Amino acid sequence: MEAFVAIGANLGDARANALDAVVRLRRVPGIAVTGVSSLYRTAPIDSSGDDYINAVARIDTTLDAQALLQALFAIEQEHGRERPYRNAPRTLDLDLLLYGADIIATPTLTVPHPRMTQRAFVLAPLLEIAPAITVPGLGAAASFAPGVADQRIERIESIG
Repeated sequence: MEAFVAIGANLGDARANALDAVVRLRRVPGIAVTGVSSLYRTAPIDSSGDDYINAVARIDTTLDAQALLQALFAIEQEHGRERPYRNAPRTLDLDLLLYGADIIATPTLTVPHPRMTQRAFVLAPLLEIAPAITVPGLGAAASFAPGVADQRIERIESIG
């Protein structure tokens, strides 16, 4: 199954944390990283703290969506992720954006990610590595880019 994972961090060495997340994704049995966007710097949205470093990874996985989510949580925990309140600054945040063409709504997982079409820090890196991607139930991801054009985002480093 092809899936897309958003990577974000704004505490500690956010750049190193984002890069390490890709390394750790590559080590998870059942995950093959097939693409990684550039790193982007973005201002916090509905949050506080330093700017975020963001990226998106494209993966092929044999894990079901819930097992993949648990693997992402484990990587966050390895980086000391705490969740004291909604949208708190974080050492590492990994969000499952898309899981094939599946639409998932469980108490612990919503896919497509519910705010992905409202965030430049998701759309810009996603469209960099998958310009023709469709968001299940919503349409072409590129069609949402004009709606986030006012959000500050800066491509800072190619890592793919």
